[in-house]
Formats: sequence, C-alpha cells, structure tokens
Amino acid sequence: MAITVKLLDKPFNPGACVGPFTSAHPGLGAVCSFVGEVRGEDGVEALELLHYDRMTVRGMERLARNAAGRFALMGLIIVHRTGIMLPGESIVLVSACASHRRAAIDAVDYCMDHLKADSWFWKREKREGNWHWVEPRTADHADLARWSE
Repeated sequence: MAITVKLLDKPFNPGACVGPFTSAHPGLGAVCSFVGEVRGEDGVEALELLHYDRMTVRGMERLARNAAGRFALMGLIIVHRTGIMLPGESIVLVSACASHRRAAIDAVDYCMDHLKADSWFWKREKREGNWHWVEPRTADHADLARWSE
C-alpha cells in the first residue's frame, strides 16, 4: 500500500497529482478525490495556514497510516498547503484508491474530517484588510466524532 504525504508552501495542481497517483495503481476499482479550495465568499480576501513543520508532517503521516489501516486501500495521497492563499487556490487534496468504492470514499471522508477538526494548522482569514483567527466549527467536531471507536 503506497502512502504519499506532502506539505507545500506553494500553489499546486491537484489534477497533476491525481493522474499519476491513479496510474500507479493498476487494477483499482475506485478512486475518490477531494480538493478543498479557498472560498471567496463573505468578503474573504485571503486565508493563511500556519503550522509547526515537525509536528504537522508527522501528524499527517500518522493520519494516513491510520486511514490505510482502517480501510482496504491500495493507495492514499494527502497534499496540504500552508502559508497565504487566495480565493480559488487549492488548500488540500486527499485521494484514495481501493478495490471498491466505499473504502475509497470513506478513507477520504475520514482524512478530511480529521484535517478539518483535529489537525496541526492554525488558520486565519483576511476580511476587509484585517486578519481573524478561525476555529473548527461545531459541525466539524460532529463530523470527526462519527469515526470514534
């Protein structure tokens, strides 16, 4: 089972990641990908994600291993941006391939719920020229709780 985790400080093209990832897993029955982008709604001018590199990369790798152990995957890739991003730029890509669709879909959902509510990033948004810290929403925590054992 191949796992790839990347933490980037520059823009990336999700399609350029998913194509080779899918091609590297011949015989897959399903691939599921999620791409999160900076929303420009409600006056958001920019988004910034700060992190502590050593903790973040290790946490992302642990999350990927947990997902791989929980779901019958052939491969998993997690790519996450940091730094300042503008509306329309990709923040995150999670892609999983498996023999069957449910494992791929659930693995991506599991990873995203953890990245949204229990991750290693400090997030703030810029609106009307001012920066404001953003905390996970109640719904993000409820989504994460679904995976409790």
